[in-house]
Amino acid sequence: MLSRDISDYPEGIVLPVDKPYRWTSADVIRKVKYAAIRHFRKKNLKVGHAGTLDPLATGVLLVCIGPACKRAQELQDHDKEYVAGISFGATTPSYDLEKEVDRTFPYDHVTEAALRSVLPSFVGEQEQVAPLFSAKSVDGVRAYEMARKLYRQAQKGTVASDFDAAALEILHKSRITVHALDLLGFRSGDDTPPSRPFAEGAGNASGRIHVADTSSLRLPHADIRIVCSKGTYIRAFARDLGEALGTGAHLDSLVRTRTGDYTIKDALPLEDVLALLADPEG
Repeated sequence: MLSRDISDYPEGIVLPVDKPYRWTSADVIRKVKYAAIRHFRKKNLKVGHAGTLDPLATGVLLVCIGPACKRAQELQDHDKEYVAGISFGATTPSYDLEKEVDRTFPYDHVTEAALRSVLPSFVGEQEQVAPLFSAKSVDGVRAYEMARKLYRQAQKGTVASDFDAAALEILHKSRITVHALDLLGFRSGDDTPPSRPFAEGAGNASGRIHVADTSSLRLPHADIRIVCSKGTYIRAFARDLGEALGTGAHLDSLVRTRTGDYTIKDALPLEDVLALLADPEG
């Protein structure tokens, strides 16, 4: 239990939260902020996060309370580490499972050896185009706002039915650095598909967040550890890796295992964070 006086924390509080699957980062902040305001009895208490995680990602989300919000940018600037699950042979408009597959590609040539041969080319400083479905701002408009509008229009038939997010990417390129890549595992499309992670028991997961089921496609799959600079989009990495292999690709899972000095071992389940902020008076 934390002290009920926020002044006891002159530098504020940074809580590493293991973000639940199918929760947006904003969902987590709303939940924690409500609990923190009740706990500290301070209506204008600031609560924020240091680095957005996509709804279908889990792992370290740094939640800043009170004066710690002033450190959010500093914390966000630190390097990150992820474990990404990538499926090859199909793409989705969002480059993850939040949208259904829009195109399929040959993938018989995607092997562990082929993957190991192209991974080194992604290490180092490079330019990356952010996914259209992202929080990146373009002329003051969030990219996902533009993308979702176009996607809805395509679904209604008011724009070309062959809507292709890649063709509509108008975002500026960003300079990023990939410090390290490690292939943790690979399975061919002939192998038994693994069960979809976190598909069940999502708890209070947002009903707005769709999860496509691609298990019947029996696609080749790789688990890759990525150490990278701030601003790196792992969904974009999956897209680019697929293109380098002459096929399509998308994320089927993503865990942020570290941000700065905070690791997944430090991260608290959301229910534990809320317990820390529990109001004993109900």
